[in-house]
Amino acid sequence: MADWKANLSFSDRLTETAKMQAEYRELCAKEIEFLLKSLPTGDLEDRHAHEHVAPNLPTHGAQIGRYINAQHYNDGLFSEIFKAIDPDAKETTNSPIPTKLVALKITTPETMHPPHDSRREARILTAAAASKSAHIIPLLDTFEQAGGHFVLVFPFLPLGLNDLLSSHPKQPLPLSTRKPLLRDLFAGLAHLHRNGIIHRDIKPSNLLLASPGGPVYLADFGIAWSAADPGSEPPESKILDVGTTCYRPPELLFGHQGYSTSLDLWAAGCVAAQVVALGGGTLFDAGDLGSELALIKSVFETLGTPSTEEDVWPEAEGFPDWGKMEFTRYPGKEWREILPGAEPDALDLVGRLVVFESGRRLRAEEALKHPYLS
Repeated sequence: MADWKANLSFSDRLTETAKMQAEYRELCAKEIEFLLKSLPTGDLEDRHAHEHVAPNLPTHGAQIGRYINAQHYNDGLFSEIFKAIDPDAKETTNSPIPTKLVALKITTPETMHPPHDSRREARILTAAAASKSAHIIPLLDTFEQAGGHFVLVFPFLPLGLNDLLSSHPKQPLPLSTRKPLLRDLFAGLAHLHRNGIIHRDIKPSNLLLASPGGPVYLADFGIAWSAADPGSEPPESKILDVGTTCYRPPELLFGHQGYSTSLDLWAAGCVAAQVVALGGGTLFDAGDLGSELALIKSVFETLGTPSTEEDVWPEAEGFPDWGKMEFTRYPGKEWREILPGAEPDALDLVGRLVVFESGRRLRAEEALKHPYLS
C-alpha cells in the first residue's frame, strides 16, 4: 500500500496531524468518561467560578475515598475534576487558600500517555513542597480508588487567570493587579527552576487564584519535567508534545528536544503580554486547529522571520527541523505596536522574555528584578 503521507506537502501533513491529534484527544476523553460512569454523580451545580463556596454544594453526589457528596466540576485530557468538602479540614484565617473545599483530580495512570503522568505529577509536587513556595499549588493528599484510579487532592481555587483576562477582552488588567500577579508567576517559576523542574504548560488557565486580587498559584503539573525524577525523559531527549498552542516556544516547533527552563519563560512572556496589554487576546495565533505551521507564521509575522546568519537565532542551526522549508521574510514589529498602550517597562519585560534564542531570555529570578516588577 502506498504511503499516504508521501503525497502530502509539509503544511498538509501538519494539518492532518493536528486533525488526528484532535480526534485522539476526543477518544481519550470518551474513555475516561466511560471509566468514571460507575461513580454515582448527582445533578451538576452551576460551574461559574465565583459561585463555588462550600455551603452551596448540592446534597447528592459521588463518594470518592473519604470525600462524600463530590460534585463533577471539569474535565481534563486524562483526568476529571470533582469538588468536595473535606470533612476533616479546619479553615485557617491566616491562609489565603481555603482548605475546606477541595478539588479531586481523578486519573487512570494505565490509560495515560507520555508526557502525561499523574504519579510523576504527585512526586514533583511533593519535591517542590519540600522547600516552601507560596506560589505552587499545594498537594494535600493522594490515594488509590477502585477501578485503577489515582486521585490527587488540592485546595479548590475557583478562579484562573484566564477568567480575569476574559473579562478584559482587548485591554490590560487593572493597574493595581498587573504587577502583583506577574510577580507571583515569576516567583513560582523561580522556585521550580531552582529545583530543576520545568512546568511545560504555563498558560493563564494553569495559574489559579483564590480571589481576583491573587495570589497566583502554579497548577497542573501533569506534564512537568524534573531532572531528579526517574519518570522524566533524558535531558537531551525530552518530549516535544508539550505546552499549549500559542504559548509554545519556537524551539519546540523545530524539533529541539534539549530544551530547558527557558521554555517556561517564553510562555510566561506570552502571559505577561496579555496581562499588560492584550487581555483575553493572545500574543500569537495557532489557528482553529492549533496548527504548528500557523503558529510559526504568526510568530514570524509578529517578531520577524529569524535568521541564523544575523545572530537572531543562532541555536536554530542545530535544530532537526530547521531549514526544511523556506519561510516568507517578514520584518519584525516594534513592541509598542504589538502591545499598544503598555508601559515602556512592561514592553521591555515582555521583549526580554519573548526572544528566539532561548539562552537570551530572562530567567525567572531576573524577571523579578526587572524595573517593571521590582
